Amino acid sequence: MIHKFSDVQSTNIGKNTFIWQYCVVLPNAIIGNNCNICSHCFIENDVIIGNNVTIKCGVQIWDGMRLYDNVFIGPNVTVCNDRYPQSGNKSWKCEPIIIRKGAVIGANATILPGVVIGESAMIGAGSLVTKSVSAYGLVKSRM
Repeated sequence: MIHKFSDVQSTNIGKNTFIWQYCVVLPNAIIGNNCNICSHCFIENDVIIGNNVTIKCGVQIWDGMRLYDNVFIGPNVTVCNDRYPQSGNKSWKCEPIIIRKGAVIGANATILPGVVIGESAMIGAGSLVTKSVSAYGLVKSRM
């Protein structure tokens, strides 16, 4: 189901995937089966999303991101694919983020460029992830 108030330009959308209102999905994005893309999300071109992935409201998935099967991305998670962002930077270098099978990213977490989140890792709400996380790893936000 693609909501009538979303702008889905990709034809690479799997079966039984729901894309809710006010989402934008660019033409080259690939989204697997049984996914749930909640409202107010943006998915760029060079993105591959596996099967059974949930992306909650207010998330932008930028070029170079790979989300494997059964990943959960909480509301308002922020990911960055550019270590040194500048307007009009001609030498921009994409640093992809990879989120392995079954990983969970809590609400409002921030994932910096070039990070790999291991299989079934859990990133707590509000965490700042500056380096890769091993499979089954846990990242907690500071209190």
